[in-house]
Formats: sequence, C-alpha cells, structure tokens
Amino acid sequence: MQGTIMYKHEKQAVERLQSNHIHMLSTLSTAIIAFFLIISLSGTMLFPMMAFADEPQPVAQVGNTTYMSVQDAIGHTSMKNNTVTLLTDTTESVTVTSPKVVRGITLELNGHALNASNTTAITVPANMQLTITGSGTVAGGDNPAIDCRGALRIQGGNFTSNTTLMRFAETGSTSAEASISAGTFTAPALIGMLNDAEHLGYVSIRGGEYHGAIPAGLDTLVLMGGSFSTTENLTPYLADMVGLIPNGDDGMFDISELAISSDYPTVALEQGSTLQNLTNDSLLDLTRTKLNGISDYRLVADAEQLQALNKQIELALQAVAKRKAFDAVSQTVTITATRNTETADGGADPQFRTSGHDGISTQVTVNIKSIAKPEEPDKPNEPGKPAEPKQPDMPRTGSAIQALAVASLLLLVAAAVCAFITNRLRSS
Repeated sequence: MQGTIMYKHEKQAVERLQSNHIHMLSTLSTAIIAFFLIISLSGTMLFPMMAFADEPQPVAQVGNTTYMSVQDAIGHTSMKNNTVTLLTDTTESVTVTSPKVVRGITLELNGHALNASNTTAITVPANMQLTITGSGTVAGGDNPAIDCRGALRIQGGNFTSNTTLMRFAETGSTSAEASISAGTFTAPALIGMLNDAEHLGYVSIRGGEYHGAIPAGLDTLVLMGGSFSTTENLTPYLADMVGLIPNGDDGMFDISELAISSDYPTVALEQGSTLQNLTNDSLLDLTRTKLNGISDYRLVADAEQLQALNKQIELALQAVAKRKAFDAVSQTVTITATRNTETADGGADPQFRTSGHDGISTQVTVNIKSIAKPEEPDKPNEPGKPAEPKQPDMPRTGSAIQALAVASLLLLVAAAVCAFITNRLRSS
C-alpha cells in the first residue's frame, strides 16, 4: 500500500517536471523565433538602405531622361532636344561628340560644377558648336577649362584653371569661332592657341569679368566689352571706337565706347606768358583734351587750323613788340582720334588692324584777347640838370597901358567933381 502511494507521488512529480520543461522549451523557442524574426526584418530594411546609398546617382539629364555621365548625355541629344543639364557636381572631361544629325549642344550648368578629370574639362571639335549657359563652374585644375576648334558661345558661368584657361585653333582646314558675352574667367593666362594652330581663329569678347593676362600676338582677338584686371597687352585688341576706363571701386578696367573730352574746350590767350606759339601736344595740354582711359589711338590737331592759330599768335606778339594795338581774334581747332600705325620705337606694329572709324573728333576754341595801343610816356629830364622853376604868368604890355589910362581918366573926373562941389559950397 505504501509502495503504491509512493509511486503515485513520484509519478505526479515527474509529470510536473515534464510540464515545466515543455513550458520552458516553448518560451525559449518563442524567444529564439522572435530574435531571428527581428534580425531578418532588420536585415531586410538595412540591406536596401545600404544598397541605395552605394548606388551611383545620375549627373546629367536630356529631356526627361537622366544619365550617369555628361558624356553619355551628350551622346543622347537630338535635334528636338539638344540641352544637357547638370544634376550634380561631377569630375569628368568631356568631348562634344553628339550624334551626326546634331551640330549644336547647349550645356546648362544649373548651379553645379564640371571638374576636369585628367585632361581638358571640355573639348569642342571642329564642325561642332557648344553653348554654355547658367550659373555654375567649369574647372580645369591643372588643365585648360576649354579647348575649341569649332564654335563656342559662353553666356554665363565661372571658368577657372591653373594654366591657360581657353585655347583655340585655326588651321588650314578648320577655324575656331567664339563669342563670350557673360561669365567670370580666372587663370594666369586667359586665352591661348592650341599647339598646331596657325592662328587663333576668331574670338570676340563682348562682356564678362576677366582676372588674368591676355598674351600678345593673338591676331584675331577682338575686345568689344567686359571688365579686366590688367591693361597689359589689351590695347591692340580693342575694337574700333572703344577704349578702357578705370573702375575705381574694384580696380578693374571697363571697356566703353571711345570718347574724347576737353576740360577746357574754350581758352583765352592774353599778353604775357600764355601768348606763345602752340604745338599739337601743348594745345592738348592747354585744353586738357584726352581719350577715355587707354586705347591704340592718338589725338591729332588739324594742321591747317593750328597753323592759322599760330599765325594770329605771331601777329599778336609783333603788336606787343611794336607797341601797336591788336584786335581780338578767335580760332577753332578740330582734334581727331587716329589709330597709331607705329610702335614706340618706330617699327611697324604687327598687331595693328586698320580702322574705318577714325572720324571721332572734338573741337576746341582759342581766343586771343585784344591788345590796346600803349600811351606815349612823358620825356624824362636830362640827367645832372635840375628842372627850372616855373615863373608866374605876367600880363601883356598893351593891356597894362590901357588899364593905366582908364585909371588916370577916372582920377581926373573925380578931381573935377570935387572942385565943382567945393566952389558951390563957397559961393553959398
């Protein structure tokens, strides 16, 4: 009986122990399953995020299609849509090689930077045209920013390089043509020629801001506008009818229309130190006539008018010397801006281009004041002989005799009257 009871108790204990083990295993299994489920879910969320972060982003766009490189985008331009728009900053050297049907590409910088990788940042081959617009940067680094054998239009942007910024070429079969109307350009040398170039091509600068030097000898460069940090070598490149004026605010020199100004367009000469013959230079100095800033023009006074003026001055000088009167006269002299044809040392200027616009001029007027005839001076006294004192004026002899006769007659009349009165008194 007792053995039976013990057996039942042991059986119940075993059953409880088995039940606890089953419950613990169930809880452990649930925890393990939950752990792996969390890890699985975390991995599912984490790995796509990591893959998204590492995935390359498009850098350019043509129409509604994006591309992973600017070069690829250029290759997918069409006649209906030839604009390549930057979507982000990128490091890439590109060549404008569009499909055969497309001859012109527009690069919209869109506020981003195109940095050169291992050669020139942008190359424009012959028979291709590139227009650059918008704000943004084209940075050549140790390479040029642009090499051009075709056509280039720059309408905005910031262009930099540690060497020559833009290079152009004209050869026997091709010729570069560029027009720059806006943008900021910074480099040690702003413009140069490619190694095989015979000439520069035709490059015109119509606007923009330029920080750096322009070399001499670029025979087909024309400056029509813009602001420059230095005037060195600029004079031969100025277009007809333009000059440079300093901008005092930022130290730049701005291109403007050629103008002549005179501080004293009318001057007067009178007896004294100013009455003297005038040369071309002394007339310019006297009237302070000058061109705006610098240019490759010089100011020349009309030779016949200057000669006529000097003839009148000579007559005035002779009148002064001969103590004669001289009537006032006036002479107008035309001063014209004429291009220099020779260098300072007298040699021919290889960069000189003839001008069909040498007609800009101004006029100055020189008045010669009248000179009055001087009065005759009093004769000086003889030296060593004192002047005789003046004697008082004496009446003439005839007049004195007549006066004495009248006085005597009056005395006789008075004496007769007295005698008559005396006799009358005695008789009465």
